[in-house]
Amino acid sequence: MNKKAKAITITYVTKASYASLNGSDKEADNISSIKKIRMTDGMEYPYCSSQAIRRALREQLAVLGFDLSEGVQGKQKKGAGTTKCEPQNYIDDDLFGFMNASESTVKRTSPVRVTSAIALNPYLGDMDFGTNYMSVKAGGNPNIFETEIHSGYYYGTILIELDRIGVKGNDGYELAISNEKKTKRVLGLVDAIQNLWTVGRQSRFLTDMSPKFVSAALLRVKNPIFMECIRLSEDLIIQEDILMNTTKDFENVILDHTLGERKGFFNKDNDNYVDIGESFQKIRQWVNEVYGE
Repeated sequence: MNKKAKAITITYVTKASYASLNGSDKEADNISSIKKIRMTDGMEYPYCSSQAIRRALREQLAVLGFDLSEGVQGKQKKGAGTTKCEPQNYIDDDLFGFMNASESTVKRTSPVRVTSAIALNPYLGDMDFGTNYMSVKAGGNPNIFETEIHSGYYYGTILIELDRIGVKGNDGYELAISNEKKTKRVLGLVDAIQNLWTVGRQSRFLTDMSPKFVSAALLRVKNPIFMECIRLSEDLIIQEDILMNTTKDFENVILDHTLGERKGFFNKDNDNYVDIGESFQKIRQWVNEVYGE
């Protein structure tokens, strides 16, 4: 194993043309809000929570053929449900951690760190108008409702602690897997990231959340160096200068990096960015090299 490599950081950009990615508390009985954060410019920007992103990654791992740790009811009265807490057997318990406080507390801190996917464009008050006719046959009136919707670019970051995948954190559980199995699990996660698809609100608001741009680095420290470096120009092109400056600023800890975009997706292709598929292939190469026997 390459002892120098401690983490992979992946910052991605995607686009939602007509979306309601993550529900918030209702402002009124007939209005479904989306989660928003007010930035320093005074505007509100929608976001898809880190919890929702983690859930989406888990669900995509299941689609890719991995067995997930099923939820288990808490043993204590009113106790919170948990997973099976068996990272030896289940990829999601290994990658995303767990906590079981039913008897003695057993927990694993997630080696996969996830930010929310935050919009780069503010919320402008758009609403989707809907009517539920299900109650009409029962003699009721149509139920009219509204849903907040948004169109814009979103960015998020995922940091993978390579030296903690498949490694026990305390004595409360079993975890000792081969480098081959570590490779399989992290490659599965990379596939899930490349094919990111949220599971909530997809029946009426089907959204492609897969990355259209990615800036990633193999690091000998744990630092999401690209997390605050995504900017859009007025002509909706990802600004290159801050990304290039970041690679120079952190060249002493960067073992390798890649910048990739979906060619033809943005208003203008950047010759300094490779195809996004090539970027993900490089990330897979890092994983194979790090855990190679």
